[in-house]
This record gives sequence, structure tokens and C-alpha cells, in this order.
Amino acid sequence: MAELIYKQIIADLKKRIFSGEFKEMRLPDERTLALEYEVSRSSIKRALTRMASDGIIFKKRGSGTFINPLYLKNESVFNYEEGKNLGVTDNFKMNGQKPQIKVLEFEVEKPTEELQRDLFLKPTDFVYKIVRLRLFENEPFMIETGYIPIKLVPDLTPKIISGSIFNYMQNEQNLSVTKSFLSVFAEPSTTRDRELLGLKDTEPAGIMEGIFFLDNGTPFEFSSMRFHYRYLKFNTFVSVEN
Repeated sequence: MAELIYKQIIADLKKRIFSGEFKEMRLPDERTLALEYEVSRSSIKRALTRMASDGIIFKKRGSGTFINPLYLKNESVFNYEEGKNLGVTDNFKMNGQKPQIKVLEFEVEKPTEELQRDLFLKPTDFVYKIVRLRLFENEPFMIETGYIPIKLVPDLTPKIISGSIFNYMQNEQNLSVTKSFLSVFAEPSTTRDRELLGLKDTEPAGIMEGIFFLDNGTPFEFSSMRFHYRYLKFNTFVSVEN
């Protein structure tokens, strides 16, 4: 229960930050926040500590807790919350909007040698190939191509893939996709990138690709996500030690 409370506080404070509620870029003190949220100060302290470690806020000794202006300026389209599924549907947001999905391909095929290696498959196994276009308010921002072993989800349907596959796994199969190994880079856009994402010949595509794992350690999906370059912005916070 305590775990859930502090995460709810973080989510609400982030909404309040982006709504412009804190005009002076300063958060109320811990006691005031505890009264507002009707929780213990330890819950507030845990939430603020996590937000500070993520680079959202910083504490200035003797002055209070302030919002990091770079966080406001550089909010990523990817908004992952610890403990949640890593699905694009839930975690990719822009101005509070979740992406819409347009299914472009849904096929069954034999895995390549590379997919056999990445997903620990036998040559006799088969995979779903799923290609979806992601949009915000009918504006495309990403082409997502995923490969999922049929043996892991034998009942996958067009209706399921038109929503969140990861949420389906969690709700119907009691399995969560909670880990991934991802590479992020850019390369020249392809003809398909330009056609679907509205890129010019001279504009690059941003790429994020890798393997997603179930919480039991099983490789679940190899995914390649090709972005319009203006959406390829992912933030991290680094502590520098002497």
C-alpha cells in the first residue's frame, strides 16, 4: 500500500507541475504536502526523493524544493513509471494524450536466425509479425514492428493488437512485460518512413529497438520502433561523483 501511495503522489505532482500550478517553480514543504495528500511525511519524503533522483526536482538547502526547469523544457514522449508494463500505449504520451493505433500488418512467419537467437526460438517455431502505426491526434509519430513467438500468445487476434498487447498479457495471462534492452540511434529515413511519417528525403528517422522481457525472464518480443525525428527525445539524470 505504501508503494502505491508514493507513486500516486509522484504522478499527481507531475501533473500539477505541467499544469503550471507552481508559478515560482517551488514545491510546498513536506508538511504542507502531507496535509494536502492526507498521508504521512515519510510518504511525501519518499516521493520527493524519487523525483529528485529522476531529475524532476532539486532541493536547495535552506531554501526549499524547486522544479528543474530543464525537466519542463525537455519532457520526453516516453513516460515510463516504475513497476508498470513497458507498453507504448500506456507510456508514450504527449501533452497527456495517449497514442492511437493503426494496424498495418498482422502475419505469421518463420523467424530469421537473428530472431531465433534473440527470442530463444527453434527453427521450427513461428512468430507473429505485427506492424502498427502510432499517432497523436491523427498525426503519425512512430512505425512499430514487433515479433512475438506464437507459443507465448497462441490466441493473439487483430482486436488484441489494436490495443495494448502488454496490458492483455497482464490482465489475461497474469504476466507483465517489465524489462527491456533497448538501443536508441538515428539513421537515414526509408521510403516507407517518409510515406508514413511525413519525413522529407533529407530528414532522418529515430530508431529505438531491442528485446522486451516478461517478469519471469522470458524474451517476449523483439521490437523496432521508427520515429519521426522530432519525437526521438529521451531523458536521463546522471549523478557526477568525484
